[in-house]
Amino acid sequence: MEAVPLSAVIDVFDERQDVAKPLTATDVMEAVDCSRRTAHNKLNELVERGVLETRKVGSRSRVWWTPIDRSSAETDAVGSEIEQLVTEVDLPGTGKTLASRQEALLAAYEYLRDHPEAKKSDFLQDVFPENPAEYETAEGWWNAIQPALADLPGVNPPEERGHIWHFMGG
Repeated sequence: MEAVPLSAVIDVFDERQDVAKPLTATDVMEAVDCSRRTAHNKLNELVERGVLETRKVGSRSRVWWTPIDRSSAETDAVGSEIEQLVTEVDLPGTGKTLASRQEALLAAYEYLRDHPEAKKSDFLQDVFPENPAEYETAEGWWNAIQPALADLPGVNPPEERGHIWHFMGG
């Protein structure tokens, strides 16, 4: 059994030249001289503790990274920029109806930002009920919201026949 402390794995992330670069299990294996299984176990434990985040990047590939904490000023600036972009997106309706649809789009964007991998069903279950935007059905709501959501920065819609929306930051 290899005795690799979590701190050694954290050090691998802290010592990168490019702090935005995600790492693979192989990167960690080589840096701390451990087995693939040990690297995966340590990385997954750090994800569970909220120290790292992870994302699948292929059918059998995964990367890990240290989340970047933004100052509240940066977060406010980004939020204002997104709110401005939402007002410029082409959504059906005018007046109060348009405003409620813009709020629904912003809610969908914030949901995806908070849940970087989400399916259509997640949006319909978690966002639509509190942000119906004067749509009678979830399907009608989605047909209006999803093309606008796909145009917002940091949003990576599913590939053809895919189901998972990704938030890539931005």
